[in-house]
Amino acid sequence: MITHPSPVLIARYATGDGALDEARVWAIEAHLEECPGCRARLADAVPSPTRELLDRVAVEVAAGVAAGPGPARRSRLRRTGVAARILPWFATAAGLILLAALFDLAFPRIPSLVLLLAPVAPLLPVAAAWSRRADPAWELLASVPRTGLVLLLRRTLAVLAAILPALAVAGGVTGHSPALWLLPCLAFTAAALAIGALVGVERAALGLAVAWSAAVVVPSLVGQRLPTILELSSWPGWAAVLAVLVAVLLIRAGAYRRLPVSRFDLST
Repeated sequence: MITHPSPVLIARYATGDGALDEARVWAIEAHLEECPGCRARLADAVPSPTRELLDRVAVEVAAGVAAGPGPARRSRLRRTGVAARILPWFATAAGLILLAALFDLAFPRIPSLVLLLAPVAPLLPVAAAWSRRADPAWELLASVPRTGLVLLLRRTLAVLAAILPALAVAGGVTGHSPALWLLPCLAFTAAALAIGALVGVERAALGLAVAWSAAVVVPSLVGQRLPTILELSSWPGWAAVLAVLVAVLLIRAGAYRRLPVSRFDLST
């Protein structure tokens, strides 16, 4: 059974309501691709001044394309795009990991900061990699749901490719088993993507980081004891959690492109 967005939801989309998260925008876009009736309602919902502006922009863009220079070089786009804006987040995460390793070596009796930070190390760069504020082409990407989902996964892999080497160095220097920093890191990343289908990737990543810090990192440092979930015997549990989250992520991948009743209140 096909679920159509309500007229109110279409009107919010047509007016560019900033409260709509990326998952809902993608779902609406995917539905509009296949539903001419909803496309007609969308055309009616666009305010007249906006329609007139779009008509003028279309004419001017067509004239500019016909008379203007060719497309910009790809290298220039990369330098001025999202990569340059999230580079500080990569540097911050990698720097914290390496500082945590030095702290572990200097103070071996306190709980390992490398293990405590490993689960949340990629979350802030993941949030920055899919943020309205960090991506100058956000509106363009969010309007193409299938492209947006693929790009989300590609950017997440890029974040892991930058963070995992730093964790590997820190884990090797401090002598921790790779299972204790790798599995939690991957599990929290998968959780951010899975929950992001419901609340948005940025909110999911930041929420998980705050929850882990409040529930595990701070109590461990105050109590001067590493929690049981980060001891060597816990790695099978992390492996099981990771497998479940990956399965959920694969099953829910289409949630970025569908508009099921169970996820959205279609009256709003």
